Amino acid sequence: MNLYELCIPQFKKMLGNLERWLELAVANADRRKFDPNVLLASRLAPDMFPLARQIGSACDTAKFTPARITGRDAPKHADNERTIDELRTRIKDVIAYLDGYRPHDLEGAETKVIAPPSLRGKSIVVKDYVLEMQLPNFYFHVCTAYAILRHNGVELGKMDFLGSFPLRDG
Repeated sequence: MNLYELCIPQFKKMLGNLERWLELAVANADRRKFDPNVLLASRLAPDMFPLARQIGSACDTAKFTPARITGRDAPKHADNERTIDELRTRIKDVIAYLDGYRPHDLEGAETKVIAPPSLRGKSIVVKDYVLEMQLPNFYFHVCTAYAILRHNGVELGKMDFLGSFPLRDG
């Protein structure tokens, strides 16, 4: 298993997709004549995080995954974004942070044991941390952000979620 390929390109791709969905949300709000920032408080159910927090959580998962594996400091965010532009800036900041990683940075870390703060004194093997916690958590928040935007009338389709593919001629 190559942890770099498993995580970093996927985090960057999906955060880039998410940033484009926000661009489409602004265009949709402009067409429908409402302030796009009202979408940030939208949620699918009363006990779920609103859109702004879903995006923040996706960003946090993407930055903290390699940071906790390598011991590097992740960028700090105050979690106080109030506009779509501020969230887009946060997404771009996390992508830029992820750009600083190379395959050799995560090489051989699969069997390393780490103790992320969220586990409250427990530890976990990096392979399990990535496969069982971080990737599902990341996709949960990205998918929920997508669903909130769709629910609010932003015209997104499956290909907007999936993004581009590295296709080649047959």
